[in-house]
Parts: sequence; structure tokens; C-alpha cells
Amino acid sequence: MNNRFEISKIIKTNFFQRKIFRITLITFSCLVFLVFTMGFGSYYFLKGEFSAPGRLSESKIVIIPHGYSVKSIGSFLHDQGVVDNSLVFYWGVRLFGQSKPLLSGEYEILPGMANKDVMSLLQSGKVVVRKITVPEGLTVKQIYDLLKKTKTLKGDLPSLSKFSEGSLLPETYLYTSRDSKSQILERMQNSMTELLQGLWNDHLHSKSQILSPNEVVILASIVERETSRKDERARIAGVFLNRLKLGMKLQSDPTVIYGISGGRGIINRPLTKSDLKTKSPYNTYTNYGLPWGPISNPGRASLIAVLNPFQTDELYFVADGGGGHLFARDLDNHNLNVKRWRRIKRMQD
Repeated sequence: MNNRFEISKIIKTNFFQRKIFRITLITFSCLVFLVFTMGFGSYYFLKGEFSAPGRLSESKIVIIPHGYSVKSIGSFLHDQGVVDNSLVFYWGVRLFGQSKPLLSGEYEILPGMANKDVMSLLQSGKVVVRKITVPEGLTVKQIYDLLKKTKTLKGDLPSLSKFSEGSLLPETYLYTSRDSKSQILERMQNSMTELLQGLWNDHLHSKSQILSPNEVVILASIVERETSRKDERARIAGVFLNRLKLGMKLQSDPTVIYGISGGRGIINRPLTKSDLKTKSPYNTYTNYGLPWGPISNPGRASLIAVLNPFQTDELYFVADGGGGHLFARDLDNHNLNVKRWRRIKRMQD
């Protein structure tokens, strides 16, 4: 009897154990199915939200700070109105970003750009590229003033003494939000050095009888301030070279202006006779030869004009009232041109 009871007890126990196991297995299977269903559902929901068009109606410039995490970038973009949900952006980057980092910098977010497109843009590093145009003939002080007004360039300007007059090449320079004012100045300096060395190596200087690259810059800086017309640069360079060869004073007004303006290169009044007598190492009315140094930062065209001047026997020129100049071989004809200019000037005043 006892054996039967024990056997019956074992059978009942095994039955209940099997039943509990089946219930547990079914429950676990349901839970696993539910988890997978919810997981897949969440995955495809997130993927859909991540790919949905954004809410921006017009382009927007944003600057992603250096060192921001993905979570911080998501919050920042949400605050800027670029993404609707920072968590969607965060998890979208984590799941679909292929572990590529988001790069700092200035970006242009286009209208309707989806989160995934914003992510791709930040991963590409295709930041906004800006440009600054430095006109020919500006002095170093004027270039500093221009850079001061350029708010999209970071950093402070270095001491004026770091860049000598004539050492910066006027041109259009591209830059990003990562660039500084000092870096632009250094690029301008390097560009001038490379250009001048290249032109000098081409042996163009043999045509102008200029003795050194520094003299090329000095004379080109005067030519640059005398005329803005491309067709006159080489001709004016030829006139100045003729005067130097004959030992005549250059008598260039811009050299006087540079001296009395403290290197700024402009004055807000006409030159006077007393100005022409001012003692200055730049004044070519009181000093023979080239001035002590450049009076501006000349461009490529003026440098080439000095190295490859127009072959002429002219010694004088004066403004013609129309943006150009009248040239003369002798003083008598030059004086006639001056009288004509003065008549035009009186009519304009």
C-alpha cells in the first residue's frame, strides 16, 4: 500500500510540475513575443519619425559647439527649432548613425530637412563656407578695420606691428566658423610671399630694372593708389620708372597722404601745398627715389604692371575727370593737362 501511495504521489507531482512548466513556457513565449513585437514596433516607429520631414519652413544657420555629445546636440537642435523631438534624434543617431561622429561647426539646415538628413550633414562636416574680399590698395590699418567688422570671424586681431605694409595680398578668401582673424591675416601674408616669389622667379623684373622684390612692392603700392583702372597700371608704372631712371622725384600724392594720415592712407580733405612740403620718409615731393616703404597692399595686377611696365617715354600724368588720366612726355603738355583738370574740377565743385 505504501508503495502504491508513493508512486501515486510521484505521478501527481510530475503532472503538476509538467503543467507549471507548460504554463511558464507559454507565459515566457508570450512575453518574448510581446517584447519582440514592441521592439520591432518601436524600431519602425523611430525609423519613421527619424526619416519624417522636419518642421523648418526656411533655411537656418546653426553652430554646433565643439565637444558636444549626441544628447547635447539633440537638445541644442530642438531648442533651435530644427528637430521636433531630441530623443528621436538621439536614438536615431545611435541606431542609424553607423557610429560616425557628429562634427562641430557652422551648418545650414534646409527647409523640411529630416532628422536623418541633419545627422548626415553633421557627420559629413560640410560646414558653411563664407568669403571675405579684401580690395586692392588697402593699408594694413584698413584691412584690420575690415576684419573687425567681420563678425563671423572669431578671435582678436594681433598687434599691427606683426604685419608690415605691403605684406598682405588683397584677394577673396574663403573661411569657416573655425577660422580666426589671425589665420586670415597669415594666409594673406603667405599668399603675398608666394606670389611675389613666383613672379620674381619668372624674371619679369629684368624688364623694369627694379633691383629687389621689396622695391617691386613699394612701387606697386603707389601704382595701386594712383589708379583703379586695369588698362592704366602698366602705363603709370612705366612713367614712374622713367622718372626714377632720370633721377626725378616721383611726386605722387598718395605717398604724401600716407605720411600725413599716420599710415591709414586716407584724409577727408584735399591736399594742400603745405601738405606737399611735409617732412616724411614717404613724401615723394620732398624726397628722391622710392619712399621708405610701401604705402598700401598692392594686388596681383599692380605687381605684374611694375614687373612688366608699358614701354613709354612719358614722364607725367594727371586725372582726366572721368576716372582715368592724361599722360604727357614733357612739362608744357603736362601743364596744359593740369589746367584742363582744374577746369573740370571747378565745374564738378
